[in-house]
Amino acid sequence: MTYCIAINLDKGLLFGGDTRTNAGVDHISTYKKLFTFSNGSTHAIAILCSGNLATSQHLIESLRREIELEEDNLLSKDSLFDCAKHAGRILYDIIQESAHNESDKLGDFSSNLLLGGQIKGERPRLFMIYPQGNFIEATRETPYFQIGEHKYGKPIIDRTIRYDLPLEQALNSTLISLDSTIKSNLSVGLPMDILLYEKDSYDLSRYRRIEEYDEDLLNMRQYWSNGLKQLLEELPTPKI
Repeated sequence: MTYCIAINLDKGLLFGGDTRTNAGVDHISTYKKLFTFSNGSTHAIAILCSGNLATSQHLIESLRREIELEEDNLLSKDSLFDCAKHAGRILYDIIQESAHNESDKLGDFSSNLLLGGQIKGERPRLFMIYPQGNFIEATRETPYFQIGEHKYGKPIIDRTIRYDLPLEQALNSTLISLDSTIKSNLSVGLPMDILLYEKDSYDLSRYRRIEEYDEDLLNMRQYWSNGLKQLLEELPTPKI
């Protein structure tokens, strides 16, 4: 499984995801689930994937090959809406082809995507794309999407994320949400990939892979744990 989160804020976007995949308790691997597409001037796009690994890899390779061959592709679109529509169509076709060719008709080839970024002339936008190829867009009221094993990290995001939140604070919430999920779910694991995009920069270089013994992660984890314990001690106890 996996846990991925993307947030669209007033000042930009933030993407985060783990890298664990597993096909049983004795077959655990690490695969990147965060991918970027950019020309550095007018298009900056990131995609997070969850679900069937073969489907996700097929999709990303197809999107990259279109760009290399200078065909109709993500970097030729005038709107991020069109990018989501394009990726959704390819995703649906891959899933249908795999299901048709696979002798085991019970196989699950589905994959979910979080596609966000900015194309010149538009504000930053964020979409969740379903295996059926359709999608929804994040709003000011709900500026984030989560896919995969999100139940352990969702309460943190629900309580802390709002559209006008500074990117740095959203980064802290994202890291805590991911780390809490890793703590409680063995199917989600380090390293984690983080990408921060500042509005109108068209720059996707603010990327970092956080490993198991990363000093910043260890300090954050300890600070959060100590803070929760202290808050619990100071919390007023209801009368029973």
